[in-house]
Amino acid sequence: MNHLANSTSPYLLQHANNPVNWYPWGTEALQKAKDENKLILVSIGYSACHWCHVMEHESFEDEKVAAVMNEYFVCIKVDREERPDVDQIYMSAVQLMSGRGGWPLNCICLPDQRPIYGGTYFRKNDWTSLLFNLADFYKQKPAEAEEYAIKLTEGIQQYESIAFVEEQQTYTKSDLELIADNWKKYFDKNEGGLGSAPKFPMPNNWICLMRYAHLMKDENVANAVKLTLHKMAFGGIYDHIGGGFARYSVDGRWHVPHFEKMLYDNAQLTSLYSEAYTWNPDPLYQKVVGEIISFTLRELTSPEYGFYSALDADSEGKEGKFYIFTKTEIEEILGEDAKLFCIYFNITEDGNWEEEESNVLFRKESDVILAQKLGLPVETLIEKIEVSRQKVFEFRSHRVRPGLDNKILASWNGLMLKGLCEAYRTFNKPDYLDTAIKNADFILNNLVNSEGRLTRIYTSPRRQSPHPSSSKERTLKGEDASTSLSFGEGRGEATYGRGEAIAFLDDYANIIDALIALYEVTFNEQWLSQAKKLTNQAIEHYYNQSNGVFFYTADDDEQLIARKSEIMDGVIPASNSVMARNLKKLGLLFDDEKYLEISAQLLKNIFPHLAKYPSSYSNWITLLIEEILGIYEIAVTGENSENVRMEIENNYIPNKIILGGKKGSLPLLQDKFGALTQIFICKDKTCGLPASNIREALEQIRNV
Repeated sequence: MNHLANSTSPYLLQHANNPVNWYPWGTEALQKAKDENKLILVSIGYSACHWCHVMEHESFEDEKVAAVMNEYFVCIKVDREERPDVDQIYMSAVQLMSGRGGWPLNCICLPDQRPIYGGTYFRKNDWTSLLFNLADFYKQKPAEAEEYAIKLTEGIQQYESIAFVEEQQTYTKSDLELIADNWKKYFDKNEGGLGSAPKFPMPNNWICLMRYAHLMKDENVANAVKLTLHKMAFGGIYDHIGGGFARYSVDGRWHVPHFEKMLYDNAQLTSLYSEAYTWNPDPLYQKVVGEIISFTLRELTSPEYGFYSALDADSEGKEGKFYIFTKTEIEEILGEDAKLFCIYFNITEDGNWEEEESNVLFRKESDVILAQKLGLPVETLIEKIEVSRQKVFEFRSHRVRPGLDNKILASWNGLMLKGLCEAYRTFNKPDYLDTAIKNADFILNNLVNSEGRLTRIYTSPRRQSPHPSSSKERTLKGEDASTSLSFGEGRGEATYGRGEAIAFLDDYANIIDALIALYEVTFNEQWLSQAKKLTNQAIEHYYNQSNGVFFYTADDDEQLIARKSEIMDGVIPASNSVMARNLKKLGLLFDDEKYLEISAQLLKNIFPHLAKYPSSYSNWITLLIEEILGIYEIAVTGENSENVRMEIENNYIPNKIILGGKKGSLPLLQDKFGALTQIFICKDKTCGLPASNIREALEQIRNV
């Protein structure tokens, strides 16, 4: 075994038996490169990455290829989810060199970590040839390698950087309209989403556009959002048997997924579909949210209510094998009910994707339209499909399961915690709140150290496949999901270990965001107090006063060749945009001008970029919407405050924060508690007269 044998990362452990002499990122490997004057080969991926597995099998498991790598390079394997700071630097390098990125990410560096060449997936022969050429280049032309490293490192340091803007900005609705007009050019009006293929869900894009459509009364944008939510939920990217979304669709129709299932996608899609239901109460949205949460509880939840990171795309060495079916299999499972099931999910004899006779399940028509075509009552159709779905689920549960990445990451747990809060806010299901509180307790008890600082990683034992349950309620709705958990035989007592005491800005940003959301659905100020403490830690260790932006790494973390800031929103919103919105909310809740000033400075810095690439700044644009249209601070006080809060949440008011309870110490709540339950509508440091019912409160909002 190589030097990865003692790693806790599932991804690094996958490579522990490679003939490549892999090292984890750390002092030993980096010092070895300097001592031996060898090039560093940094190879970055994650455990659920299909093409990472392909390159491992083709190249890293090959003795001859490994011999070349070991002879000429110090080889370092990096789990991008454990060390996103390292990934960030070398991804920037590859994007500068090639204009594209992805994983596996492979970078060749000088002994001092500065890159000179990089790319993503390489075929075996190309990879071997490249390694020989680079080794020879460094030996024969070290000065040229040094010159290239200097230029590339300068580019990395400047990549995704923004200038400090001093002058005060004036934002208007016209700015929002310009942004939206540029964004609309990329809408797919037939299949939903943005562009053609591949298609990523990009939840934050659609949350932003949904809010814009509602507040600016833009029907074209509203229709684009509804189309996208519908197409994604009907597409093969959604697991119609077990719930949850795959990472993206390889085609433009949401049909064939890249089958890996990531916690961060499903967390954000829980938030998206929950909020969408309040905006447009489509039963499909509620169904999707319920099934995502059931999937998460069943497949990605540890016994102590931390959330695991991902399920692999592959099982038995084949991408998607766990999820696809032949028509013959369906007929054997369902008998005479197979015909209806195959019509519903478009299952054919020849198959509906590239794998011969295999089918990715997807939907084309609504229950109402299909029932009409088939001459069935809608209720009968739904009942028959649900019974069949349970049978297929039961059959599938006995297959060899995709691998589980059991890392528990602070950042992604924050996203899921917020998703649960949003689901509870919308659907008022106590189980959602109960799970959210258990997860919040887990985070604060296990991922916050004695100094009040976050730790990114908590690693728990690898989990075996859940035992199938005969209970429909358990298997499809996720109730009592803990009874489905089991661990490998012979493990004895489960042991848990904390990861290295390192965290990044996204860990702080997403957990703070989630704790604010948890306060808003409980009115328990302990969650806000924790959010404020973590915010102060983030400002102390990550904020760069001179340029008005947060670094991704802390001031006392390992110093890499560049200290980067995460600015652009991607499949996950950028940590700076999340922090900017957090600071805006906390500034209002605690009446803290420092928080508000930092948030305002961040928005000033980023504003010049928003109209050019709206999709890459969606969370920033949401902040801009709140800045232009304002944020309603809705305070609900008194004995019946919880019931009134729930009533308010039935109304779509996306630009609001809600606070209150039977007691409270927040500045806005002072002198607002009495015998009666009251609603105060405040905006721009001004509150209206207390309203005694929802109708009066909503009328004030319309008139503010």
